[in-house]
Amino acid sequence: MIKFGTGGWRAIIADEFTRKNVQILAQAISNMIAPEKKKGIVIGYDRRFLSDVAAQWASEVFAANDIAVYLIDSAAPTPLIMYEVKRSGLPYGMAITASHNPALYNGVKVFTAGGRDADEKTTKDLEVNIAKVKDIPLMEYKEALHNGHVTIINPQNAYIDSILSSINTSAIRNAELKVALDPMFGVSRTSLQTILMTARCSVDVIHERHDTLFGGRLPAPNAETMGALTDYVVEKNCDIGVATDGDADRLGVVDEKGRFLHPNEILVLLYYYLLKHKGWKGPAVRNLVTTNMLDRVAELFGEKCYEVPVGFKHISSKMAETNAIIGGESSGGMTVQGHILGKDGIYAAALLVEMMAVTGRKLSEVWADIIEQVGELYITESDLRFSPEMKEEVNDLIMKQKKLPEFPYEVSSVSYVDGCKVYFADGGWLSIRFSGTEPLLRLACETDSAKRSTELCNLMRTFINA
Repeated sequence: MIKFGTGGWRAIIADEFTRKNVQILAQAISNMIAPEKKKGIVIGYDRRFLSDVAAQWASEVFAANDIAVYLIDSAAPTPLIMYEVKRSGLPYGMAITASHNPALYNGVKVFTAGGRDADEKTTKDLEVNIAKVKDIPLMEYKEALHNGHVTIINPQNAYIDSILSSINTSAIRNAELKVALDPMFGVSRTSLQTILMTARCSVDVIHERHDTLFGGRLPAPNAETMGALTDYVVEKNCDIGVATDGDADRLGVVDEKGRFLHPNEILVLLYYYLLKHKGWKGPAVRNLVTTNMLDRVAELFGEKCYEVPVGFKHISSKMAETNAIIGGESSGGMTVQGHILGKDGIYAAALLVEMMAVTGRKLSEVWADIIEQVGELYITESDLRFSPEMKEEVNDLIMKQKKLPEFPYEVSSVSYVDGCKVYFADGGWLSIRFSGTEPLLRLACETDSAKRSTELCNLMRTFINA
């Protein structure tokens, strides 16, 4: 029942996300840690229902297996947990979170040495170990805490300091920027507000209280969920609006005009800034449903952009392999070289603020500079809920029979590495794939025309009767 998708294991609370399954997973990890158990494991959790309790459930298993647990003392951003795995030199870490999924979900993300997402081999090995679990020894949490098997830690200051040391705080201080922050009832407020206020930004926060229902909305920073932040930015004349998802590894941005910036645009802005203004050199890595504008920026500066399947573990691996300076995905996850090899919405937000301060330009102005040099591409995305029958039919039609509609544009190639991606001769593309974290069929298309991208998505929807 415990399967790892593109972003860890996620399941509906009280259905598959149960105490028993959390402890089965912990035992499977314990079996994998066994040769290095003296080093221990870092565990953190977000503000979701049962996250803090589930962290204790897992701790009881590790303690009984004589594996030291370093439990973060309060709800923490996922990137902070990853940073602590890296800083402490431990072989494994866990975050109890379902990231941006609806409130009825919870789950577990697993990290390996260096604070990176567990790669595909590790998660497959973990699933094999899960199937072998029979007996689960337990040590009651209070006992484990009393006898030192569980140690409470607070790495927040170290994490914040690591980001402050990586950004140009003096430039930000001089810019006197006004920032609106929406943690979406999640865990970014303390870290991000502290970083920005230390750099002398004026920071206003909305949606900061602890609400396990996330205000009745999806805790994902997108155009549909960021209406309140957009209104606030315009009404209060803010320079930027920043939103993070439930566990703060994804980022959403509103510019000074109240325009929602697609995560693709954020990635392009950051990569352009690193190359042009910070003088960095190196390639970029993106997944197969992320904008080709990154490729154009790379080409502008004599660099290369690599494409990988969906799942940040693929981005992390390719960044390490190619010494890339930035990696990201169209859903809002991104990372920059020198920090952690995983998504960090907090660091990305701080870097965007630095970009505005160093360039002395508004977000909309920097974006206009980029478009003038590389042109603009337009992406259309559509998420469709499906029944098991529909999934089987679409999988059979597209993946097995490899049938596609008659496209009005020349097709140069088709890839089935992750779902199905059609590459058009003029550089456009269309992707159809099942989500690895939610019961959704995802359609995405990017071309040089918004109308054309929408038409191609609609053509595929008609073809699969969706």
